[in-house]
Amino acid sequence: MVYYRSQVENIAKKLCAEQHLALYDIEEKMSAKGRIITVYLTKIGGVTVDDCAYFSRALSDELDELDIIPERYFLEVSSPGLERVLKLKSHYASAINEKVAVQWTEGDEKHSAMGTLIEVNADTITLDDRGKIVEINFKDINRAKTVFLDKERSEKKR
Repeated sequence: MVYYRSQVENIAKKLCAEQHLALYDIEEKMSAKGRIITVYLTKIGGVTVDDCAYFSRALSDELDELDIIPERYFLEVSSPGLERVLKLKSHYASAINEKVAVQWTEGDEKHSAMGTLIEVNADTITLDDRGKIVEINFKDINRAKTVFLDKERSEKKR
C-alpha cells in the first residue's frame, strides 16, 4: 500500500471534510481472502453505523473510479472504538483528559503506566497516574491506547 497509501489517505481526508468526519487512521493487512484496507473515522459525539456506511460507499466509488489499487482488496470502515490505539501525535492530542495505558522502554528497563493523559508536547506526553506525574518521551513508547473504564468496573477495582 506504500505507493498508493497517500492517494487513499488524500481521498479519505477529502471525503471526511465533506461528511464532517475526521480520519483517525488507515491500516492495511493481508489475509487469506486478499488485501484488507481498514479506514478508521472519528467525530465529536461518535461515529454512527450510517456514517461508516455512507463514507464506505463514497470511498469505494472513488477508489473504483480512479483504479489506484492494482489488486483485489476489501474495504472496511469503522470507528477506532472506545479503546483505541494511539500511534500519531494527533491521536494523543485527541485523547487529552482520557485514561490511557502506556508501555515504554528507557534503556534496558521496561515500564508501564495507566493514568489520565494531561499534556502532549513536541517530544513527550504527561500522565497523571493517581497523583504521580509521569513524563514519557515519544521515542520510548512501545504501545499506547485509551482505556475505557465504566463505573461498575472501576468501582470493583478499588
